Amino acid sequence: MTTPIVIDCDPGHDDAIAILLALASPEVELRGITTVAGNQTLDKTTRNALKVLELADRTDIPVVAGADAPLRRPLRTAANVHGESGLDGPDLPEPTTKTVDGDVVDLLADWLEPGVVLVPTGPLTNVARLLERHPQATERIVWMGGAIAEGNVTPAAEFNAYVDPEAARAVFESGIDVTMIGLDITHKALFDSSHAERLRGAGKAGKAVAELADFFLEFHRRRYRFDGAPIHDAMAVAHVIDPTLVTTLECNISIETESQFCDGRTVVDRWLVTDLPRNAHAGIDVDADRFLELLVDRIGSLA
Repeated sequence: MTTPIVIDCDPGHDDAIAILLALASPEVELRGITTVAGNQTLDKTTRNALKVLELADRTDIPVVAGADAPLRRPLRTAANVHGESGLDGPDLPEPTTKTVDGDVVDLLADWLEPGVVLVPTGPLTNVARLLERHPQATERIVWMGGAIAEGNVTPAAEFNAYVDPEAARAVFESGIDVTMIGLDITHKALFDSSHAERLRGAGKAGKAVAELADFFLEFHRRRYRFDGAPIHDAMAVAHVIDPTLVTTLECNISIETESQFCDGRTVVDRWLVTDLPRNAHAGIDVDADRFLELLVDRIGSLA
C-alpha cells in the first residue's frame, strides 16, 4: 500500500537526500514539495528543490515557495553547514521548471486530502500558518526537528526548532498527530565514506548524493569529530516508508520560546513525569543499520 506524502523543506543536503529517498521508494508517493527559509534563504531553498527534481527527472512534481522568514523572528540560516548555495558540493543541473503560483497555505490545504502525510524537514513556519487557517488540514505530521537531550545550534536547541520556535509550539499544540524525529536518533545513524563510495558509480543521483556527502561529511568531521554525517531529514521519510525503523514514545512535547539559555528547546517528557497531555510521538531509537541500507539501496536504484 502506497502512502501519499507532501514534503515541506529547506534544502539543505539532508533535505535533498530525503526527497530522492521518497522518489526512489514505492511505499510512498510524493505529491508535492513546499519550501521554507531555513538552511538558506527562500530563493535558494526553492531553487535547490527544483534542482533535485531536475536531477531525478521528476519535474512533474509541483513545487511551491512558502515563508521567507519565521513567524515573529529574523531568519537565521545555516550557511556554515550547507554552504552559500545550500547544496554546496555537486554540480547539480539547472532547473527547467518553475514553481507553481499560489499561496502556500491554500495549496497545502488542497494537497493534504485524507490519508496524505505531511513531512516537514525544516522550520515549521509553513505548517503553523496552514494550521492557523485550516486547523484540520492534515491528519498526520512526521517532522524532522527537535531533540530530547541534544542541541546543534545552541547547547539546548536543534536548528529547525530554534529558527521558528513559535511555529513549532503552534504545531505541537494543534492536536494533530505529530511524530518528532530528533537529533537523538538521527545522530545514531551516520552515513560515512563507505556509503558514499557505494553510490558514486550508481547513476547520476547516486553520484550527486556521494558528492553532497563529501561536503557534508567534512563539516561533521570538523564540527563534531564524527566519522560520518547524520542524514537527518531522510529519517523522517524513512519512518513513513517503514515505521519499524524508528521506535517512538507517546509523550508530551512542549517548545520553549522565551528562555535565555533554552530558547527553541523541544522539552520532551521522555519519562512521563508530568501530567501534561501526550500530544506527540518522540523518536527514541532507530535501527541504524537498516536505515542506512535502505537509504543506500534506494538512492542507488535511481537512474
